Amino acid sequence: MTGKVFGGRYEIKDRIGIGGMAEVYRAQDSTLGRVVAVKVMLPQFAADPSFTQRFRQEAAAAANLQSPYIVNVYDWGQDDETYYIVMEFVRGSDLKTAIQQRGAINQRKAAEIGSQVCQALTVAHNQDIIHRDIKPQNIMVQPDGNVKVMDFGIARAKNSVNDKTSAVLGTAHYISPEQAQGKDLTAASDIYSLGIVLYEATTGKLPFDGPDAVSVAMQQVKDEPAAPSSINPNIDPDLEDIIMVALSKDPARRFATANDMRIALMDYLAGRPVTLPAGAMSSSFTEAQTRMMGAVPAPVPGITSTQVMPTVAGGTAAMSPSSTGNFQATNFHDANTKKSKKPVIIALCAILAIALVAGIAFAVTGGFKPAAPADEPIEVPSVVGNTEQEATFTLEQAGFQVQITTKEDESVDEGTVLQQDPAGGTKQQKGATITLTIAVGPDTVDAPNFKNMTMDKARQAAEDAGLKVVEAESKYSEDVAEGKIISQSPAAGDPVKPGTTIEVVTSRGSELTTVPNVIGMTEEGAIDKLQSEGFGADVKAREYSDKQGEGRVMKQDPLNDKVKPGATVQITISKGPEPEPEPEPEKESGSGDALVLILLLAALGGGGAFAYIKFIKPKQGAKVSADPDDYEFEDEEYENEDAPEHEEQEDQN
Repeated sequence: MTGKVFGGRYEIKDRIGIGGMAEVYRAQDSTLGRVVAVKVMLPQFAADPSFTQRFRQEAAAAANLQSPYIVNVYDWGQDDETYYIVMEFVRGSDLKTAIQQRGAINQRKAAEIGSQVCQALTVAHNQDIIHRDIKPQNIMVQPDGNVKVMDFGIARAKNSVNDKTSAVLGTAHYISPEQAQGKDLTAASDIYSLGIVLYEATTGKLPFDGPDAVSVAMQQVKDEPAAPSSINPNIDPDLEDIIMVALSKDPARRFATANDMRIALMDYLAGRPVTLPAGAMSSSFTEAQTRMMGAVPAPVPGITSTQVMPTVAGGTAAMSPSSTGNFQATNFHDANTKKSKKPVIIALCAILAIALVAGIAFAVTGGFKPAAPADEPIEVPSVVGNTEQEATFTLEQAGFQVQITTKEDESVDEGTVLQQDPAGGTKQQKGATITLTIAVGPDTVDAPNFKNMTMDKARQAAEDAGLKVVEAESKYSEDVAEGKIISQSPAAGDPVKPGTTIEVVTSRGSELTTVPNVIGMTEEGAIDKLQSEGFGADVKAREYSDKQGEGRVMKQDPLNDKVKPGATVQITISKGPEPEPEPEPEKESGSGDALVLILLLAALGGGGAFAYIKFIKPKQGAKVSADPDDYEFEDEEYENEDAPEHEEQEDQN
């Protein structure tokens, strides 16, 4: 997958995660020069209409949700018969990884994370969208401590209706009882899942566990979780109350809205009394109905990812206090959790003392004085040093408006209130605006990827990102064309401050050099010359030459050409002039040797004639010549009657 380009602009770099139905990759957006995350549907699901519909649904749902605590969705499309979603690339790690590495995390940090997730859910619920898969794997914790909720892959709008089946979607350890039973879901289902996330974050353990998804889902429906304090005795009772309210089996006993749960968490963080619901839900949204999507007939192995599971038979009606723990407007604990009565006694004594003082004052003054005018100034709370969330909540509760400005300051945690105007302790009219200056880290942007760009295009891309680019050097490259960028510093994707100058190295093209001419040089001298200039040398052949003396180079390849450094030059070495050829010796008769036939004719008296033939051959080592001494003779005589035949033979010869 690495190197593949989706939509003509998103180049895949490396895989950063895999889920139940998709893989997530880090990618480079070549158009905007930024790093993004690309979620690609797994091939086995691409042909399933229900899965592709859910994938498109995630893109549509998340794209419409605008919140600093929700991962932004930029684009989506289809490529090579699969679907992809382009999302904001979030640096950091998911909450599940943090819990696995550290165990229980700081409870105040857990509450801050919970309040931010509540804000994300409030945005979604206000648009009638239920996430349905809230779990720590879907909560990204950024380096600045803020979180982003992601993966709306099985989110569903409240007016989206599918036929119910015998299966549900979700992650067994985090689904609500009604989700496990395949019932219609409301916002309360997400609140329950968030309760489990906070339970796990503050204790390091899950409230329910088992060997498979079905057994865990059964526990979600029928079993009560152990009190978090039984696992982590240091947990604050108020935070424990909030978690246990969220984990009520009966949706009507949970927080009415995610925003109500956020207010309770902010009260805890600010050290104020935590007000819990009295058991009745008032939000009309919680009555919204959402059908379950279709499912496969059996659970899949493994229960750590979002999956399809059979519904769990049996339900839980509105639970009695005895089954869910004591539930009051300001206290929610497990039935076995006991609190000291001493604080109650002290509070009663304080009330009696106040009443006594008030009575005396009434008697002395002759009655109550008129109430202060409604427009009388009130004291502004001091919130310097608080987080932005805590400060905003405190001031709004006191009746003031809040305006935010930021200031770069790395000496404190990002999000801390540096100053407020008017200052704390002064008196202002109710409804006045208090300006808070919040510490932020340096503004950064991701360095664009300039590789393979020309300098003109790189300058334009840098200008669009608020950066500058300068050519630091140029060098030869066998991979990058001449005039284009080979590398850069800082690297692509690195966070940099606006106005940063990025240095780039450009290509001078392929490095070619001229091969030296070594013709006429000795073999040893030619090899030394070539090697000294960075070339290899190979003696291709040795041949005769009338022009070059023996042992000298008579040919080379290449000659007078430009080649890459290190190329091998083939040379041919002369063996000197070619020698005269030696004549081949004459062969003996019968074995290919030359034969000389001498036919002698003599005229005889009486009309007769005789002839004899001389068969001669050269002596050993002699050349053919006219000298008879150079030959050996063998005679054969013939009778007169044979003479005409020999004469005829002579005529033919």
